[in-house]
Amino acid sequence: MAEDNDTGAQITKRDDTEILLVEDNPNDAELTIHAFRRNGFTGLIHLTRDGAEALDFLFRKGLFQNSGDLRLKMVLLDLKLPKINGLEVLRALRSDEKTRTIPVVILTSSNEERDIREAYASGADNYLVKAVDFNLFFEDIKTLQSSWLAVNGPSRPRTEQP
Repeated sequence: MAEDNDTGAQITKRDDTEILLVEDNPNDAELTIHAFRRNGFTGLIHLTRDGAEALDFLFRKGLFQNSGDLRLKMVLLDLKLPKINGLEVLRALRSDEKTRTIPVVILTSSNEERDIREAYASGADNYLVKAVDFNLFFEDIKTLQSSWLAVNGPSRPRTEQP
C-alpha cells in the first residue's frame, strides 16, 4: 500500500476500478484491503479514516478538491466513525445527485437490528457484519466482490446531468 502525497489518503493501484473504504480502525482497514487483494482485486482502494474525510473525498473538498472525477464502483462504509458517523455519510451520499447511485455497502461490527434497519432506510445497498474469523471474512469479501464489483461494470466518471 502506498500513500498519496497530495492527499494523505492511502491507496493501492493496479487497474482502473476504484473503491472507497471508510474505516477508522487501522487493523480492520488492513484486513479488508488484504482480503480484497487475496481475492484478486487489483484496482484502486482509497482509504479515509473518518466521516468528515470521507465526505471531503466524495464531494472533492479540502485536500481532495483537485483530485479529478469521482470514479467509484463501491463505497465500503463503517458505521461507527469519528467526527461524522457512517449513517450521516450515507445520507449525504444519497441526497446528492452526483453520488446517489454509487453502491454503498455497510461494513461494520454492529449486528444490532436498529443499525441494520436504519442503514437500509438511509439507502445502503448491502449490510455486512465483519466476521471475527479471517477465513469467514475472506469469504464475505469474495462474495461482495463477485456480487458488486463484477456486476457493476467498469468505472466511469460521473458528470452532472442537465
